[in-house]
Amino acid sequence: MGNRISAFANDAIGQMDATAIAEAIVTKKVSVAEVIEAAINRAEKVNGELNAFVIKTYNDARKSSLSTFSGAFHGVPTVIKDSDNLTGYATQLGTGAFTAKKATHNSKYVNQFLSTGLIPLGKTTLPEFGLICSTENERWGITRNPWNTDYTTGGSSSGSAALVASGVVAIASANDGAGSIRIPAAICGLVGLKPSRNRLFGVDGAELMPVQIIHQGVLTRTVRDTALFYAEAEKYHASKHLPKMGHVKHASNQRLRIAFYQNIPAGKTGHQDTDTYRVQIETAKLLESLGHQVQQIVVPIDVEAMAEYFLNYYGFFSYVMAHWSRFTLKAKVNRSKLEPFTVGLAERFRLNKSKLPASIRAMRKMAADAENIFEKFDVLMTPVLSHNTPKIGYFSPQLSAEEITKRAVDFASYTGLNNVTGSPAISLPLGINSNDMPLGVHFSAPYGFDQRLIELAYELEEAKPWRFMYETGK
Repeated sequence: MGNRISAFANDAIGQMDATAIAEAIVTKKVSVAEVIEAAINRAEKVNGELNAFVIKTYNDARKSSLSTFSGAFHGVPTVIKDSDNLTGYATQLGTGAFTAKKATHNSKYVNQFLSTGLIPLGKTTLPEFGLICSTENERWGITRNPWNTDYTTGGSSSGSAALVASGVVAIASANDGAGSIRIPAAICGLVGLKPSRNRLFGVDGAELMPVQIIHQGVLTRTVRDTALFYAEAEKYHASKHLPKMGHVKHASNQRLRIAFYQNIPAGKTGHQDTDTYRVQIETAKLLESLGHQVQQIVVPIDVEAMAEYFLNYYGFFSYVMAHWSRFTLKAKVNRSKLEPFTVGLAERFRLNKSKLPASIRAMRKMAADAENIFEKFDVLMTPVLSHNTPKIGYFSPQLSAEEITKRAVDFASYTGLNNVTGSPAISLPLGINSNDMPLGVHFSAPYGFDQRLIELAYELEEAKPWRFMYETGK
């Protein structure tokens, strides 16, 4: 039986979210140095069991706590996913198949992220190249879920999710190529918004890919922390092609037309298990009670076909990382040290590379067809994941590529569509499953309508407050 791991304590951070920590610093109830030291103590208390850090930057954080800086989150501790460059530290991308040099500069997104005043305590774990739904690799070990250490944190933003959920930090960086913000948010009881494409700076180099599916973002425990982050990040950089979000502070009075999917038949990709479908129905009833118009509809796309196209595209990504690493990573990858899933995806592309252009066209067409739903509805609700959180080992990289692929497609069949369309989507922890663990609900909106999702999230957070680690104990 796994343990429940909580870092929450009666210290300078207490049970505060990032917004409250920042306010306490401004009003001098606590100092930045006290907050940083409290977070470091929390990290040391739980990381042995969670294994969420790749690199610890405690000394740099302590030095930063003595500096004067700006931003709404000034002095608030955080962590950065090890898929982005942080000056002075290597970026290993979750793999031991190459040796990265220390970064000479921050990535564009890290600069934007830190412009809000956040102070990083370190860099966090992810699966190899962020490809699997769980971090369980030979190089970095297993990252465990603080709600129950027998279970995965999801992926690929595994370490960030574990540290936010357990209470080490209140906000962390994350990114999402097929659900990697929303999947760990759903599994760990967090708020996870994948924003509209170009809302934030992307992953450096991703603009060279045929479809920009990777989106940056954050994981938090409260809606207001997510809202404040986007308001601050927008001050640093705002896309000319998107309406500004501003600081969204509360729910809207507008009542929405919300659609949600009928359950796909058992045995088909995307079939929802009992807990997942129950929470969908409960949430639909809650939305109706709040005055929204809710309608159940048939899934408008071929989920299995979409998964096939996505795998072809991810095969291309794996091939590029494995075979063109001198260009993409500025280092030579030792292919004999790559995990079977990475190798399998790359081989899949090599054998079917002529299908890539057709797959990309089909992905775009299917995504465009799916977006037509917003001609009739304001928001679409789906599961984040098709079934309950699996235990450690379910996505073991030692399994065959074929088996991992089958399991991943069945588990995370709803999230990837938004990466293709570029439209915003958010996971909210509105359910608890039969294993007493969080279960997320997924909401998406038309491109550029991130504010609508934040407003709805505020309303749902107030109507059905979600549980935190400190409310359940160890």
